[in-house]
Amino acid sequence: MEILQLLDSSPTFLIIATGALGLVIGSFLNVVIHRLPIMMNRAWTSECREHLGEVIPETGEAARFNLLVPASRCPQCNHRISALENIPVISYLFLRGRCTECGVNISPRYPIVELTTALLSVIIALHFGFNLQMVMALGFTWALVPLFLIDFDHQILPDSITLPLLWAGLVLSLFNVFTDAHSSIIGAVAGYLSLWSIFHLFKLVTGKEGMGYGDFKLLAAIGAWVGWQALPVVILFSSVVGATIGILLIVFKGRDHSQTMPFGPFLAAAGWMTLLWGNDIIQLYLQ
Repeated sequence: MEILQLLDSSPTFLIIATGALGLVIGSFLNVVIHRLPIMMNRAWTSECREHLGEVIPETGEAARFNLLVPASRCPQCNHRISALENIPVISYLFLRGRCTECGVNISPRYPIVELTTALLSVIIALHFGFNLQMVMALGFTWALVPLFLIDFDHQILPDSITLPLLWAGLVLSLFNVFTDAHSSIIGAVAGYLSLWSIFHLFKLVTGKEGMGYGDFKLLAAIGAWVGWQALPVVILFSSVVGATIGILLIVFKGRDHSQTMPFGPFLAAAGWMTLLWGNDIIQLYLQ
């Protein structure tokens, strides 16, 4: 109880605690970002083998690969990462970004994800203060970070994250945490159907698929959190940012304009910004 009172009464302690928690969560999100696509691929392969009658029983680590086991190891030399080597950001700096066993470079993405998660968490704390909205917004943020990077890397948005995010938004609306149930339900339906309609219209005109069903589910989840009134803001933000980055990649990186680019990261970024500032933007527009 004393810690809760301190979080409520001391903004400085709240920021420090939230930032430290964000670093720890960011470290775990690195695991999710790396392992969840592998887990999904293994599950799909197993289902295909089962359908073809070619079930091969898995043994050892292959049968125990999830977000918790096996322990993290160096991909180059298989050195097991100890607890001291796994302290968010600090270990990376202390090790100078190299494996202690073989000296191979460790991707800077790991500390970047940890620091980004901590920064976003602090912004949430500063915006909402210590209350139920802050706690739920942190969960929303921590779900969007892996969705952003998994879709960026693999062009998939896992149902294991988007669907719980959708249900969480609907349940929270029953208590008017961010929006009311009426707005949340319509937001979920409208979010899904808007992109679904664009998908089929684009496919009808061009014969190509412009996005995936994961995008529909993600926008439905965002709609459940922010309400249908804020969906135009989400779509506007994501479209403008996506188009801008796409044009920059074509102009400066020589990216083929026909090459597909995931839409999920832009939806995730737009949804996060809308949860924090969407109402202010809507009010500013109405005025």
